[in-house]
Amino acid sequence: MAAPKNALKKWEKVRDFALGMPGAVEEFPWGESVAKVNKKVFVFLGVGDGGYPLGVTVKLKDDEAHAHALTCPGAEPAGYGLGKARWVRVPLEEKGAPAAELLCDWVEESYRVIAPKRLIAELDEQ
Repeated sequence: MAAPKNALKKWEKVRDFALGMPGAVEEFPWGESVAKVNKKVFVFLGVGDGGYPLGVTVKLKDDEAHAHALTCPGAEPAGYGLGKARWVRVPLEEKGAPAAELLCDWVEESYRVIAPKRLIAELDEQ
């Protein structure tokens, strides 16, 4: 079953935003899209082909953002022990899923946690 159009649009917006960050590149380990900076993942985008429910996984160090993300419908600490490191998976197909703008804020926060200082400085200049 294909993802609802609005969820796919949201996913594409978040992906474009993530790949627009300074030094960001897209790679496909495990057959899933991830955005990396400095060879480190800052957002897991999953697959956009409908083979798996659309969602994004971000690292949120900020307590408030982390708590807020976990209140989203269907959101959960990321698997493989990543949840302990403050990674949160946020599904996009649930009713009441966060808006693209909020997701982009979280992607930016995740980027700031992972990216080297020089790229964060570049981002701040934009």
